[in-house]
Amino acid sequence: MIPALDLIRQYQEHKSEIAEAIFGVLESGHYINGPRVAAFEAAMAQYVGTAHAVALNSGTDALYLALRALDVGPGDEVITTPFTFAATTETIVAAGATPVFADIDPMTFALDPDGIESAVTPRTKAILPVHLYGLPADMARVLAIAERYGLAVIEDCAQAVGAEVDGKRVGAIGTIGCFSFFPTKNLGAFGDGGMITTRDDAIAQRIRKLRAHGAVRKYYHEEVGVNSRLDEIQAAILLTKLGHIEEWIARRRRLAQRYDRLLRNLWDVQVPTAPPRVRHVYHQYTVRVWKERDAVREFLGNRGVASTVYYPTPLHLQPVHAQLRLKHGAYPEAERAALEVLSLPIFPEMRDDEVQSVAAALKDATVAI
Repeated sequence: MIPALDLIRQYQEHKSEIAEAIFGVLESGHYINGPRVAAFEAAMAQYVGTAHAVALNSGTDALYLALRALDVGPGDEVITTPFTFAATTETIVAAGATPVFADIDPMTFALDPDGIESAVTPRTKAILPVHLYGLPADMARVLAIAERYGLAVIEDCAQAVGAEVDGKRVGAIGTIGCFSFFPTKNLGAFGDGGMITTRDDAIAQRIRKLRAHGAVRKYYHEEVGVNSRLDEIQAAILLTKLGHIEEWIARRRRLAQRYDRLLRNLWDVQVPTAPPRVRHVYHQYTVRVWKERDAVREFLGNRGVASTVYYPTPLHLQPVHAQLRLKHGAYPEAERAALEVLSLPIFPEMRDDEVQSVAAALKDATVAI
């Protein structure tokens, strides 16, 4: 079986330096918010290109605390995409606000700026674009809309660490960037982890307070916060991995180019396309299968090729958002994407011959079905 992702291969290649990092923490006796967390925050701020990076317990916490830091709450609306993971919208609801959806661009799967503008109301407080699959949203137009209406922009960068628009990395483009270090991400921990990045001193200070039970100093609590701390072991692992992220991104991009060449003549398959001056980091290599996507996926599985559907049901049609009373047809591009997208195996340790095999299996599937 060719897996969608193989974390063991990456570990085997780097296990000596990872082991050294882990045992260094164990021998230090300092396990929470210590020097390795501080070093990782500094390294990520430099890598992303922001003044601040604040390490947190998860990418979900990053989204939630970003909203809290912007005082998003009851009566407010946040515009976002229905074609994303549930954390994007559940954090809006957890903050007491209402998610307002806009449809997606069929080429990038990200928020369509035309839909954003038509969704703005007097209650809109922020725009939350998702850089899906490692491809940035149309940030120039998102920022223009945000400036026109006085809105904050929270970037969901969970799948896009290292992605760029005009040479600027995601997480440094909007008001706040939110990252996940879930193990499957391009920069993944050995457990949960997350981070916010920002240029704003006050926002960074507020998030540092919120992540520590609302306290600026121990036992003196100014507001209701949460416990959202990245532990030293995860920070040490992530700091080690960050040193390899550019080579891993380069490898993902080479694998994607190989897929592009092998699949370019398949009429029933649309390969991913990045706009000019945008760096796609290929957290996923996601194609559109124009007909019988699920049958194609089953065919691939029978040929020993794993594949994944991100995401099979848009959020506006899921029970969690039933109170919004949205029906089929509300966001047709998101609904169509849910029926057609298929993510093929891609990870830095994947071999060229495995890409060849996946492409051959996909070609055979489109002929057979």
